[in-house]
Amino acid sequence: MRRSIEDLRIFYGEPAGALARRLLARRLEDAWGEATNSDVLGLGYATPWLDAFVGARRVVAAMPGGQGVELWPSVGKNRTLLVDDRRLPFAAGSFDRILLVHALEEADDASALMAEAVRALSPAGRIILVAAARGGLWARAETTPFGHGRPFTRGQLERLVRAAGLEPTAWSQTLYVPPWGPLLALADGFEQVGKRIMPGAAGVILLEATRREYARIRPGGAVATVPVMTPALQPQPASRSRREKLAGADLAGTRERP
Repeated sequence: MRRSIEDLRIFYGEPAGALARRLLARRLEDAWGEATNSDVLGLGYATPWLDAFVGARRVVAAMPGGQGVELWPSVGKNRTLLVDDRRLPFAAGSFDRILLVHALEEADDASALMAEAVRALSPAGRIILVAAARGGLWARAETTPFGHGRPFTRGQLERLVRAAGLEPTAWSQTLYVPPWGPLLALADGFEQVGKRIMPGAAGVILLEATRREYARIRPGGAVATVPVMTPALQPQPASRSRREKLAGADLAGTRERP
């Protein structure tokens, strides 16, 4: 059973939720920037991050029936709707970017959900899965949405996307700080230290994937997958002003791709 929309809204209005929102936004900005000229779908509960995609042509928030739907500012291109996550009401290839947050962990059938997401993905589209990390402390805290449902390892997410016909292209982790009030103020320090000496303590995994025919190919024909020792999502090219802003920000640390 999915967490209700009210539970999710309450959590993201609390200090722990605000922190999770900020740290995840940092990783997503590094990966997709403003999603310029893209059609973006948020599946699950993605509205806390969708407003950042100011360059998108349109942004749709699709919320599963078992969760419920919330009002979201419908300014021109923004829309929300309630969906059956096993039968999404979108034509094939409708979206260039699909973001799954609080979607997989409590899905009745994660494979069916992924199949529908891939159907809605454009041929050159990119998808990011955000899921609670099995080894992290956030998956053990029932006071957060990450402590409900089924957490994942990176390997499990990779197998899930490959079974749906995608190829992993980048990954990242965040939320190294334990979800305890007195420690939340130290989150940025935990981020810097955790990714170097405690990678298994991350609370959330982000995995990006594309269709196999658009995966990068190494010389010799091997499909380029994510290097194990370099957890980072690859930024999307942005405008000069945006590159200058990002250059001064503390984002995802090392950014390397094969």
